[in-house]
Amino acid sequence: MTDVKTPVPEATDAPPAKSGKPIAWPLGLAGVVLLIVGSFLSWSYDSQILNDLSINFYPGGLQILTIIGAVLSLVLLLAEKGPLAKLGTWLDATLGIRTLGAGLTLYMVLVLVAISTESDGLINVNPGGYISLVGALLIAVSGWLLPLRQLRDMSEARLPGWAEILSIAVLMAAVLFAAAYALGLQDAWSFILCLVFIAVVATALFRTGTMTFVGHVGQRHRNVLTLAAFVVAFLFPFTQNGSDANMSIANQVLIFGATAMGLNIVVGLAGLLDLGYIAFLGAGSYTAAVLSNSAFATVGWKPPFLVVMLVGAAVSATLGLIIGTPTLRVSGDYLAIVTLGFGEIFRFSMGNLDGNNGPNLTNGPNGIPGIPDLQIGGFNFGDEHKLAGIELGRFSNYYFLLLILIGFVILVFARLNNSRIGRGWVAIREDEKAAEAMGVNVFGLKLLAFAVGAFLAGLAGTIKAHQDAAVSPDQYQFIESAFLLAAIVLGGMGTIAGVLLGATILKLLPEKLRFFSEYRLLMFGLLLVLMMRFRPEGLVASRRRQLEFHEEDEELAVEIEEERLAVGEAK
Repeated sequence: MTDVKTPVPEATDAPPAKSGKPIAWPLGLAGVVLLIVGSFLSWSYDSQILNDLSINFYPGGLQILTIIGAVLSLVLLLAEKGPLAKLGTWLDATLGIRTLGAGLTLYMVLVLVAISTESDGLINVNPGGYISLVGALLIAVSGWLLPLRQLRDMSEARLPGWAEILSIAVLMAAVLFAAAYALGLQDAWSFILCLVFIAVVATALFRTGTMTFVGHVGQRHRNVLTLAAFVVAFLFPFTQNGSDANMSIANQVLIFGATAMGLNIVVGLAGLLDLGYIAFLGAGSYTAAVLSNSAFATVGWKPPFLVVMLVGAAVSATLGLIIGTPTLRVSGDYLAIVTLGFGEIFRFSMGNLDGNNGPNLTNGPNGIPGIPDLQIGGFNFGDEHKLAGIELGRFSNYYFLLLILIGFVILVFARLNNSRIGRGWVAIREDEKAAEAMGVNVFGLKLLAFAVGAFLAGLAGTIKAHQDAAVSPDQYQFIESAFLLAAIVLGGMGTIAGVLLGATILKLLPEKLRFFSEYRLLMFGLLLVLMMRFRPEGLVASRRRQLEFHEEDEELAVEIEEERLAVGEAK
């Protein structure tokens, strides 16, 4: 190893500035104008598709999204050259324009494809669609002709405290609006196009450095950000006009997210590959079912629901200890195989406890149907309740209960992650032998990870049983464990926001894109392959994992530079 240290350029350094074409800026402005004008004109001859884009001077939902994209492009163009030039010294406006131009072009191409697919071909595309497409292309060309500039460090960017808090509020309001609008779309093509637009805008904000600034603001006002996130989550049911269908999807996301957060302790912090984790969710569900007032329940004891939650969580944690004690002495692929087998054993056991192959505890393959809605005090979760003039159905009632649960799960995860126990788990994940040599109780902490993760999954399972009104063995197949693991890998192992984002993606898309049901696994597989290739640390990477990947890049750069110097000396 040479003693000479070769300087390595930072990964975040902007490319050197280069002169742009004089026509680039006017070209971008022309693209913005065409994009807006085209959006006010009719895109489709057929009024029955894409929520009616056939009316002139009355933009539909997808056309309004295009106008929003055009306005964002205009802001970045003015930051590049114009009255907002001071903003351009902080933000990478050129990269943002390139991203928006390319993304809006893709968006418009997909719009034309959707119109031609849903109707009788491109003949049903009206001139407004083509004008908007040309406008998006001009913005993209303008972005590639504009120069790249050296930027300042976004951590130095400061605003008055009230302005930073206001920016957090605006961001949370945008998230609430986007979620409400996307879930309200019943047409599959409209939903896909909305997701594409959201992805384009989010990517542009990341590439300009805006989200980096927001991240620093969130760190400086962490309590405000947390409070704003829960306020947005609380207000979400009021944006759905009492829609049980959308609130049912939201509840599935919360249950899935709470369960994935428990698995995140096992996989993300302790580094233990568990492929049978869905069994712990099932244990909590079956415990709540057999202790419920269902006519098919097989246990006579009917305690209050808070007691049922604790019992279900304790049963799941006990199963975690039972499976963990003999199997945690193996690791890697062997541990994955053992836990996969445990998940299948649980499913088959629930199917065999029918009074013929074993004691009559779960009614076998038929499961336990007819589980009544929860009633805590005088509040029945199955009844409709009016709040602020809006009717909230049973799924909205369960949503608020699950919101409390997810808050508790996040609190437990955050406290453990920042504690001595969490540091011990991370040490085991990084290097088990080194952790053991330093005095870390490896086996005990592994067992604790299994027990705590199973406990949290059991809590979620007890609520799931009452919301679904039935439990059966086929609800807890291996594929569900695979989706839980995929949510963690996709979102970012060891993070809170990342796991919730991954759970939302993997639960929301299958529900809204049912016509892709035959290709669902293919789509998820491609998504994970792309993630491993372009962002292996996940959508929301933990700071530790980001440093790991950046250190690997720097080490590679040093090795390449050393080889180059060695070749030069040889010559």
